[in-house]
Amino acid sequence: MKTRKSTPAWLRRAPWEQGTGGLIGLGLFMLMQPFWMEAYTYSFIVLLAGVIGYSIAAKLPEH
Repeated sequence: MKTRKSTPAWLRRAPWEQGTGGLIGLGLFMLMQPFWMEAYTYSFIVLLAGVIGYSIAAKLPEH
């Protein structure tokens, strides 16, 4: 019977999905807020980074 190596904690799917989901939410908030032009300027970059990160995180192992 083979023993399976466990994945390091920093390389598991759940924390990365939560972090990138938060990044997507932050990007949406930055996009929709009417107060600060600087946040609006970088909102698409933050949103895009979150979406790309989420796509990569979905391919990480769960355990």
